[in-house]
Amino acid sequence: MGTTVIRNIWAVGRNYADHAKELNNPLPKEPLFFLKAGSSAQEGSVLKFPTTLGELHHEVELALRFNDKLQFSHYCVALDLTDRTAQNEAKKQGLPWTRAKSFKGACVLSPWQEFQNQESFWHQQLRLSVNGEIRQMSLLTEMIFRPPELRLKLLEMYPVEPGDVLLTGTPAGVGPLKKGDQLIAQLGHESEIYWGVET
Repeated sequence: MGTTVIRNIWAVGRNYADHAKELNNPLPKEPLFFLKAGSSAQEGSVLKFPTTLGELHHEVELALRFNDKLQFSHYCVALDLTDRTAQNEAKKQGLPWTRAKSFKGACVLSPWQEFQNQESFWHQQLRLSVNGEIRQMSLLTEMIFRPPELRLKLLEMYPVEPGDVLLTGTPAGVGPLKKGDQLIAQLGHESEIYWGVET
């Protein structure tokens, strides 16, 4: 796919109704975008993080990447990782979520695949298991705002650059990770993706 630097990671909050419910949040009427540092991305099968984090939570997502024409050109399975301790404290104080969402390694990306916008693509199931237990599982059709709509809203409001990444939201089942955990993610019938937590 080339070596285009990821400048921005645009993420969407509460884009699955079941996830909004599990966090006791109301359903959004408009997409809730937030920004993760592009430099927070990490690839590879061994996951490394700062040792000073609080409780670390996994959030499996479909990621889409923008090409030079700001169309979606590639996709992958991603983990939007959250320091839930820091996030909850920030919420209480009305502070930004940067510490909770943009620490080193906070966005885990699997290998990129070429994207073809066919209707059948959106009927795939996204899954994540931790130590053999299925934690998250949902059809992409269960998104509140579908990626084509997210793209239009994003381009209307924000300075999206070629190579930027869009995280499309996570379904219910988010939960904690610890050192030694083994994760398996899968989209549809594609090959399973294996990750292990080192720190």
